Amino acid sequence: MKYGIDIGHNCPPDSGASGIRSEDRLTMEVGNKVIDKLESLGHTVIPCKPNSASTVNRSLGSRCDKANSNRVDFFVSIHFNAFNGKANGAEVFAISDTGRKVAQKVLDEIVKLGFFNRGVKSGSHLYVLRRTNMPGILIECCFIDSAKDMQIYDGEDMANAIVAGLTGKVANTPVNPAPNVPENPVPNLPANPVLDQGSNKDQSILRLQQSLNRLKITDKNNRPLTEDNSMGPATSSATEKFQRIVGVLATGIAGNTTWNAINQILAKRVIQGTHASGVIIRYLQYRVGADPDGIYGPKTEAAIKKFQQQNGLTADGIVGAMTWQKLID
Repeated sequence: MKYGIDIGHNCPPDSGASGIRSEDRLTMEVGNKVIDKLESLGHTVIPCKPNSASTVNRSLGSRCDKANSNRVDFFVSIHFNAFNGKANGAEVFAISDTGRKVAQKVLDEIVKLGFFNRGVKSGSHLYVLRRTNMPGILIECCFIDSAKDMQIYDGEDMANAIVAGLTGKVANTPVNPAPNVPENPVPNLPANPVLDQGSNKDQSILRLQQSLNRLKITDKNNRPLTEDNSMGPATSSATEKFQRIVGVLATGIAGNTTWNAINQILAKRVIQGTHASGVIIRYLQYRVGADPDGIYGPKTEAAIKKFQQQNGLTADGIVGAMTWQKLID
């Protein structure tokens, strides 16, 4: 099945609400996990969040255009609520009968986490549900200004609930390497550590630096990282840069989602055709100078062919072993 996943807001001036937590941060966290989990179950995912827009209406319109032009089967927009600090719970909006049936399933799964059931509601007033051509839902996961909801909230659990409601299956995003990804793309170093400024100086920081250098991700001064096994400002800025490139929450901290993205790219899978989307495509678009929308479209194919031509390769738009060798030494 082909899903259009709309990570709500995150496109100034289209920005989310603020409370105890930031809606933009939580929609990005949950949305990226939902995308990973759906893909791990074999579904095709089209990320619908635009990278930029001059107005809120253009941001909303771009999301609908991506879903419509890619003819997704089902559209999902992920949001968090805020009101008066007292309201709490989850609610899901839909317009069509198909949408309402899926909305009920998703809501039932979220309620199992302990959130108050605010019901399935009409989404006839919601731009993204009115302007998309396929069945869809808009999820208000919970209230970011509710202390009760924020105590219950866990991004992994929320993403699992949404995916279970959509598909009837649970797909835990792997903590240790993603399926078919070599355990240690950089030899003899641990897989998928969580790193922050307080990390012990073990080989995990060195692995991060080596991986980012292989991926040609520079620091804020556009310099390669010194592989000194120290989580300093340069390494943090390069980590944040990589996160922005591949479309995950840009914290400068290399957690499981970031390591999964690194490992997916370093696995150097063959990329061919318009079925490809997500983290790897975003990285390729960054490297070849295409618009980083996470979708292998005609412009991305042309940019890859140009890169291949410039590097003495067969310009077929297929990212195979020889092209990866030029991209990642």
